[in-house]
Amino acid sequence: MQALIDVILPVFMVVGFGYVLVWRQYLSDVAIDSIMMFAQQVAVPCLLFTALSQIDLSTGFDPALLFSFYTGAAISFTLGLFGARHLFGRSWEDSVAIGFCALFSNSVLLGLAITERAYGESALVGNYAIIAFHSPFGYGIGITVMELVRAKGNGTSMTRLPGTVLKAMFSNVLIIAIMLGFLVNLSGFSIPASIQGGLDMMVRTALPTALFALGGILYRYRPAGDMKVILFACSLSLLVHPAITFTLGSLTSVSEAGMRSAVITSAMAPGVNAYIFASMYQRAQRVAASTVLIATALTTMSAWFWLTVLP
Repeated sequence: MQALIDVILPVFMVVGFGYVLVWRQYLSDVAIDSIMMFAQQVAVPCLLFTALSQIDLSTGFDPALLFSFYTGAAISFTLGLFGARHLFGRSWEDSVAIGFCALFSNSVLLGLAITERAYGESALVGNYAIIAFHSPFGYGIGITVMELVRAKGNGTSMTRLPGTVLKAMFSNVLIIAIMLGFLVNLSGFSIPASIQGGLDMMVRTALPTALFALGGILYRYRPAGDMKVILFACSLSLLVHPAITFTLGSLTSVSEAGMRSAVITSAMAPGVNAYIFASMYQRAQRVAASTVLIATALTTMSAWFWLTVLP
């Protein structure tokens, strides 16, 4: 209970502030979109760039940690894809979008915030290792499978597939920030103190601003129909993914700190990226939006459970 009160509720209180202010019309959709744009396009990229430019690459990137987390993500995506198709009779394109909900955990806004409050800023090395590959891995799988399904259905050539995948991934500002952070880290370049000071100021705004904006955006995604498939996607994201991650992490002897980062991150709800992906292809948007909303609320329980299980 103490973990729920001290760690989880403050995070969701910030989300709740954004939700209530939009609900009561103190903030417009345009205002909340602008706040989220600042967070996603400016503050969070500064956070990722700073973290990855300073992380100790020799200790931060544990192959067993990454294997445990991403195997769980890939299995959850596969179960979501074929479950949506064969259990719920959705089209293959809808099924890919639903599988993406089970694949893409909210690793930055929720994963970082809850891990930091639970274990401290020094415990985030594993989180940043996961985040470094999260967008390339998630969008790489989602776009590749969606384009394969569409090409098969339309009888179009597959020669454009690599270009489509690479363009979608590397036009993402988060991926660009991650790559630049890696380059600075590997080069040994020291960022001038004045510039780093400015970046640090931006970094401090990233998580609270993004969480607040997330709450405002979630107000739009009120559930509407398709409840069985929505709960199916939520269960894969919040139950199956962390269970696989925890099992594989135990079998591969992931460190205690690494296990915390991997399991907490995998137990987070799908991020807004799940809805963005569905919107890119105009498929299963209602399911994706409602899954983001309901799973975000249920994350209070999934995070609480894993915080009691983990050392």
